[in-house]
Amino acid sequence: MSGFSETRRQAVHMAMGLFALALRYLTWWQAAACAVASFLFNLFALPLVGGASLYRPVDAARGYPLGILFYPLSVLVLVLAFPRRPDIVASAWGIMAVGDGAATIVGRRVGGGRLPWNEAKTVAGTVALAVAGGAAGVALAAWTRPAVAPLPPLAFVVLAPLAASCAAALVESLPVRLDDNISVPITAGIVLGALGLMDEASVLAAAATLRPSLALALAVNVPVAFLGWRAGGVTTPGAVTGAIIGILVLTFSGLAGWALLFASFVLATASTRLGLARKAVLGIAEERGGRRGPGNAIANTGLAALAAAVAGLSPYREGALLVMVAALAAGASDTVASEVGKVWGRRTFLFPSFRPVRPGTSGAVSVEGTAAGVVSALGLSGLGVALGLIPGSALWFATIGATIGGFVESGLGATLEARGLLNNDMLNFINTGTAAAAAVAIAWLFR
Repeated sequence: MSGFSETRRQAVHMAMGLFALALRYLTWWQAAACAVASFLFNLFALPLVGGASLYRPVDAARGYPLGILFYPLSVLVLVLAFPRRPDIVASAWGIMAVGDGAATIVGRRVGGGRLPWNEAKTVAGTVALAVAGGAAGVALAAWTRPAVAPLPPLAFVVLAPLAASCAAALVESLPVRLDDNISVPITAGIVLGALGLMDEASVLAAAATLRPSLALALAVNVPVAFLGWRAGGVTTPGAVTGAIIGILVLTFSGLAGWALLFASFVLATASTRLGLARKAVLGIAEERGGRRGPGNAIANTGLAALAAAVAGLSPYREGALLVMVAALAAGASDTVASEVGKVWGRRTFLFPSFRPVRPGTSGAVSVEGTAAGVVSALGLSGLGVALGLIPGSALWFATIGATIGGFVESGLGATLEARGLLNNDMLNFINTGTAAAAAVAIAWLFR
């Protein structure tokens, strides 16, 4: 629209991060009320006071600006998720406001090399998000630290926002159409929340065995990633990403955790190869012949790697390992359900409307595929029990969680992916996250 300036929009976007300074003095419900008020202001009042000049052309055509509305909603989600940790809320907010804004400005003005996995993103923009977002996250975490009891360690204040901004920059760089005002702060919040669970005693205890564990992890994962690449199971970036994830899982959850990770990868890869020729003829085969890229690796196993780190560096090992098992079971079982449904599904329909559709339609489910997915989730959860990762009583928690995650993904695939708001990688991440949350919630109910 006439008069629109992306630089001005991003300047306002970054300036709104200054309101995070108030979190030092507000209670969680006051902060939540402010976020709701901001959403209502952006929706109804902003256009009346000249804010429509911040609308991108697509916003003007739609009649409302999604990104500007998602901004306060993401802050609200952070406040509700971390009511006693304003430092985490403020830090994630700063990463979104300053980091994402800097990424857009630097990416447009500097340009330069493009990311190999996403031609729409520049290296300079991604680095700007990590650096500027990390600096803002550290500053806001330090500012709000006095409002947290007990005081978070200084190591957390400095290191956690830097790690969160790097993770957010990685997620923002993926070819996902989900708005950055959702993906960046939620990713940062997840990483900050996980790192906030770690304590000094657990870290020091893990440090005693870190060197041999890391050496073993390198010795195992580097050749396995290479063999997976040579066999055509993963792309080159996917092999590197998978190796990093495998190193984290083996280092912090041991050979048992790595064995479950490897089993889930083999199961998912094998199911992708089922009826490949027929799926190719029908036009419903996986891209790249089923070879896994970095986005797929992060979406299906990234949460498991983070949970493994929490298990090894915090006093919450049992719960973290349940998250890891549920996430891995969900990621692999969803792939099995989808691929079996494509090959042997007699009738496929959308969930939850149950409208009949052709196989391969986004969000489609079938009786055959669903049954195969449940059996796969049960098998991987059972393997988790056999490996000593979770107790026998948690078998059904992980299985049910993985099944719930699969149905949630199917519902979102039939709605948001069909509209281009989400892609398959983001759906897979939502699947694993939902499965982990459901498994923990069920375990808490039956404790």
